[in-house]
Amino acid sequence: MAETPTAKQVFIQGVTRGGRTFRPSDWAERLAGVMSQFRPGGGSARIGSHIAYSPWCVPTVVNGVKVVIVHTDLREAEPMAWDFCMNFAKDNDLQVVEGCLLPDSPAKG
Repeated sequence: MAETPTAKQVFIQGVTRGGRTFRPSDWAERLAGVMSQFRPGGGSARIGSHIAYSPWCVPTVVNGVKVVIVHTDLREAEPMAWDFCMNFAKDNDLQVVEGCLLPDSPAKG
C-alpha cells in the first residue's frame, strides 16, 4: 500500500492475503466500534454519539466480504487512530485496497 494514499478511502477486507476468511465473524463491527470515538469535530459529547460508528471508519459488506472502510481524513485528524487501523490489517494479514465507494446508481425503469 502506498505511504500516502491518493484515494479518499481504504478498504480493509475480511480476507487474508492467503484467501482465508478472517475470524471472528464480527471483526469489522468490533474494529469500527473501537474507532467510533474518532469523528469529524472531535469526540465531543453529543447525544447518542457513543452508539454510532464514526463516518471515518464504517463496517459494511462488499460483494459478500466483510469490509471496514477507513476514510483518509482520519489520518490527518488522528494519526494514531489511523495507524491502529492500518496495523490491525497488517498484523492480521488482511487485504487492504485503496479506492472510493460509489453510491448505487438509481434503478432505471
